Amino acid sequence: MFPVDDLLPLLTLALGAALALGTGLALARPRTDAPDDELARPPLGRSLVQIGIGTVASLWALATLLS
Repeated sequence: MFPVDDLLPLLTLALGAALALGTGLALARPRTDAPDDELARPPLGRSLVQIGIGTVASLWALATLLS
């Protein structure tokens, strides 16, 4: 069913990729229907940090799975 010994790297790969890609897409396509009390675009600094963390986690998990 699930490879139990590879479960943590697989979850890390999935969460890291989701963090990096989701944040990147939020930067690429900002909201057009944002209410006045919400931001239309996510803050750039925080978004770049999240993309960096997600990329590092994904690459680390991929290297773990391939080794």
